Amino acid sequence: KFYQHATTEASQATLASVSPVFAVMKLDKEGNTTYFEKKKTELYQELGLQARDLRFQHLMSIATRNNRIIMRMEFLKAVITPEFLLILDYRNLNLEHWLFNELASQLAGEGQLVTYSLPFEFRAIEAILQYRISKLQGRLNTLQPQILETLEALVDPKLLSVDRSKLHILLQNGKSLSELETDLKVFKETILEILDEEELIEELCLSKWTDPQVFEESTSGIDHAEEMELLLENYYRQAEDLANEARELRVLIDDSESIVFINLDSHRNVMMRLNLQLTMGTFSLSLFGLIGVAFGMNLESSLEEDPRIFWLVTGIMFLGSGLIWRRLLSFLGRHLEPPLPPHVRLKKSQPTAGRVEIKNHLKAETFGLSRSTLTNQ
Repeated sequence: KFYQHATTEASQATLASVSPVFAVMKLDKEGNTTYFEKKKTELYQELGLQARDLRFQHLMSIATRNNRIIMRMEFLKAVITPEFLLILDYRNLNLEHWLFNELASQLAGEGQLVTYSLPFEFRAIEAILQYRISKLQGRLNTLQPQILETLEALVDPKLLSVDRSKLHILLQNGKSLSELETDLKVFKETILEILDEEELIEELCLSKWTDPQVFEESTSGIDHAEEMELLLENYYRQAEDLANEARELRVLIDDSESIVFINLDSHRNVMMRLNLQLTMGTFSLSLFGLIGVAFGMNLESSLEEDPRIFWLVTGIMFLGSGLIWRRLLSFLGRHLEPPLPPHVRLKKSQPTAGRVEIKNHLKAETFGLSRSTLTNQ
């Protein structure tokens, strides 16, 4: 037993020695900031949490544990209590400007639009959600002009070929747009899961269950759960607006791809038609060139003694080739033209008066149809 107890203590000491160390940034209600490093085991014991609560398995999540709010917004890992906010692993290049220049003033309540002071967790949640939305908005603002510029260059009908560099840029921007759409979808789903459950909204109001003054305010008419719901709905709508803009860009990309394919098909059809016309011309010349081949053989006849026969045979060759080529081109054009609309025929079983009225009516319709057909052609 003594050996097992010693082994257990040694294993615990070994796990404590290899446990990860968090670089923690602590901000209180007044915006005062302190920095320190603490092991994971010590941190979750002080906060009254479990080890699994600080693993941050998902890239985006909002959960409550033991009157604590645990948030993860991509690189941002935060633990919110009614008294302070902890930012874990804050040494990140993407977070420095926001952490050191904006977060403290937001937590202190500067620039608050409401007429009364909300609890601390409201300001912390709003600051983190605002940071995430601003990051997504910045990514969209970067992608939108690049995509529009690339599409404008690709859709130009004067181009006979597509610039591969533009297609490569469009492919990269399309991938970035897909990643942005995925992040927006995850953000909306995370907030929607909370909005669908009233108990989760109540759990986010930490001060309501710890501060008697806040509890009295909530019972006297200021419902903090409704304020939290409005706060989350606000950022859900902002994410929905960004998702709609990203969706419009996706539709533009799909439509532009269709236009590019139509332009390429049009140019390809022109080249195929030109190739077919040249093939017909070659066939016509070859057909009547047999006459010249026959006269070019080393055989004697009475025709080669006449000086006018050369011009006669040459004229017949060119004239016959031209007529055959013209005939083939007219045949090609006749089969490539769109079919005419079918004619309307009247039944003989109709009365005479009704037949005249219907005939006049159909004449008017046929006249309008022919005018519209000519206009479309």
